[in-house]
Amino acid sequence: MTEAKIDLTDAVAVTQRLVQYASVTPAKGAIFDELQSWFESLGFSVERPTFCQEGTPDVENLYARLGTSKPHLMFAGHVDVVPTGEEALWGADPFDGHIENDILYGRGTVDMKGGIGAFIASVVRYLKTQQQDFGSISFLITGDEEGPAINGSVKLLEWAKQKGEEWDHCLLGEPTNTARIGDVIKVGRRGSLTGAITITGQQGHVAYPHLAANPLPKLAEVVAKISSSIIDDGTDVFQPTNLEFINIDVGNDASNVIPQSATARFNIRFNDLQSPQSLETFVKGHLDQVIADPFHYELSFEPCNSHVFRTQADGILKHLQKAIFDETGAYPDLTTGGGTSDGRFIKDYCPIIEFGLVGKTMHKIDEHTPIQDLSLLSAIFERTLISYFK
Repeated sequence: MTEAKIDLTDAVAVTQRLVQYASVTPAKGAIFDELQSWFESLGFSVERPTFCQEGTPDVENLYARLGTSKPHLMFAGHVDVVPTGEEALWGADPFDGHIENDILYGRGTVDMKGGIGAFIASVVRYLKTQQQDFGSISFLITGDEEGPAINGSVKLLEWAKQKGEEWDHCLLGEPTNTARIGDVIKVGRRGSLTGAITITGQQGHVAYPHLAANPLPKLAEVVAKISSSIIDDGTDVFQPTNLEFINIDVGNDASNVIPQSATARFNIRFNDLQSPQSLETFVKGHLDQVIADPFHYELSFEPCNSHVFRTQADGILKHLQKAIFDETGAYPDLTTGGGTSDGRFIKDYCPIIEFGLVGKTMHKIDEHTPIQDLSLLSAIFERTLISYFK
């Protein structure tokens, strides 16, 4: 990477530099060094705690704060990215930050270095015109949102809380928009619950099925029955709950053996009509209807760290809505769709909304964003800062 001074008021230049770091999760080292140098040049205090847990990679994080008074607005994000896939399929080096026809290409451009770059540039421009104490701005940046999410935001938030940090609102820069900048603000998220069903029968020779009990047809019946069942119809704010089977495994490579057991894994994205307990009851009810001697089943769930939430963030939401209207001439939809994010952790510390780039190309080959979108997003963020702190 060529060492050159970056114009921190320019969202495109800041994002391009961030993309040039190959920060596949868990991100570490150089990209945090650059962020630290930028924040310290702006007067922020910066700390970089690394968190560890047995069986998971160590994760570096960054927390930067400017100001000591309220209101305190936190911007949250992650600099780690998913792997590139087969690099030969990319039109250019995925970590080159290549610009062609006014489009910036690179892994992480959309998810979510562009959101971070746009907000950094907006803060720099805002500070250049700010003449008095305005409150506090902080950045909470993690290096493992795309990974296990064990040693990142969830621990960074608790670490900051123990140090006495309190926030009034949070803006998370995930790519929320679907077609154009300003069409969607995320005001909550559905929960996520992963589980497994294991059906046990009796192993035997395929030529003597009467001496065995094949669990696969029973598992297929269960999968079909659950998949065709409606859990709920959703609400005015949330999509319907959906259960999707994601894997079936019998651990059997032999062509002449009826397996002893078969396991199906599934994931449920659930709204505020449901809970992990109600969903367990739903799945168990279908199993009890299908499974009988000589078969039996085991139902298990992974710990749920992605609970459904709807934020009450009027203190920041109205300012962002007005900023979007002033820049685009239209008001955004307020939704709770999509997957999970670190918002599921932040919600326990302060009200949170999510707003960022258009997410069409995130995680794809040739991930990209128009540079005009970066500039527009940064302009919306700047208007939001001016309105929020006024």
